[in-house]
Amino acid sequence: MASFDDGKDSGALRTIGEVAKATGIKPHVLRYWEQQFPTLRPLTRSGGRRYYRPEDIELVERIERLVNREGYTLKGAKAALRGASDQQAAPQGAAAPESPPAADLLRQLEAIRNDLKAALAA
Repeated sequence: MASFDDGKDSGALRTIGEVAKATGIKPHVLRYWEQQFPTLRPLTRSGGRRYYRPEDIELVERIERLVNREGYTLKGAKAALRGASDQQAAPQGAAAPESPPAADLLRQLEAIRNDLKAALAA
């Protein structure tokens, strides 16, 4: 989590400048992400000043990690965040859909490759 050396309580609201300084993300990027990610909605006061809640700052850090460190596009990051929230919203005890074992996927891919080779040779 971003570290704030401003003497405020950890649950205090932060301005966009404070968030930008603590996270290293420029304010114009934060404003752009607000447009791109509907779940990122800091409070706005008179004059359009933005105040980020702790959960907003957590989301900014998750977006930053996905986009800048893990190489996601913004569209991919949106999907990843949507998937994470869908998993969190699933009732406990509900089984997650199982993916086929890697060996099955490998066999399927090899079959597709062989079909493509055969089509090219014909």
